[in-house]
Amino acid sequence: MDQTLVILIDVAYAISSLLLVASGLALIFGLMRVINLAHGEFIVLGGYTTIVATKAGVSIWLAMFVLAPLVVGLFGVLVERVLIRWLYGRMVDTMLATWGLSLLISGGISTLFGATTTGVSNPLPGVSIGEYQTGGYGLFVIGVAVALMVSMFVLLRYTRAGLIARAAMQSADVVAALGYNPSRIYMATFAIGAALSGLAGGVLAPLTGLTPTSGGQFIAKAFITVIGGGASVVTGSIAASILFATVAKVVEALSTPVVGEIALLLTALILLRVLPRGITGRWFKGAV
Repeated sequence: MDQTLVILIDVAYAISSLLLVASGLALIFGLMRVINLAHGEFIVLGGYTTIVATKAGVSIWLAMFVLAPLVVGLFGVLVERVLIRWLYGRMVDTMLATWGLSLLISGGISTLFGATTTGVSNPLPGVSIGEYQTGGYGLFVIGVAVALMVSMFVLLRYTRAGLIARAAMQSADVVAALGYNPSRIYMATFAIGAALSGLAGGVLAPLTGLTPTSGGQFIAKAFITVIGGGASVVTGSIAASILFATVAKVVEALSTPVVGEIALLLTALILLRVLPRGITGRWFKGAV
């Protein structure tokens, strides 16, 4: 029984990690149809913000929950105003521009901090479950992911701000006729998506050694999860994360972590072959 519980916690942690990594991209791509190839670097930027602030004496909780989202969110405002706002509806141009931005960010981080791996200490001790031990911080990550998904669902489904944001992505002219500024809505949506990326980087920083080029490992998993989930921002991300993380963990338990990652990729390829519009393109239609 204890071993089963530890295994379930390990799977839940893998699901939660995918959700955190994909949340910002799910919001930006799901609502705005903007393919942000710098998403991985946004996560890395949040991680470095947490690491630098913690080493400067700031509480790690303040760094990951306030400073990391704030810094990356403000950076997202700058990116949207200077770059993205001119490229809406031009998907290929947006991909090229954000790819160049990702190279610029990773190069800037390399210049400031060097190419070495850096990180921050795990702030929580392990938890004993019978004869077994599991990471206390892993349980914390699960809690953060659950709180984040609930918050996103409530915001998008039940608040006026969420309704306006969703409406603006459907028809900017209608929203403008109602007295709202679509440009500001786009800016705010992109900034919130960037802030979520910063939060993910901050929360995962104690578990992952970061380098300036770590963004690649995040962007791959994020895109697989978002595309596999389909049009629904929250429901799709949850469904895809559960599927991919469970497959990866089961295969990893039977072989090695590398084979588990390969199984995740193969599952995504099969899913998109069978369901080109993702999970929520076939099921959960109309869900947030």
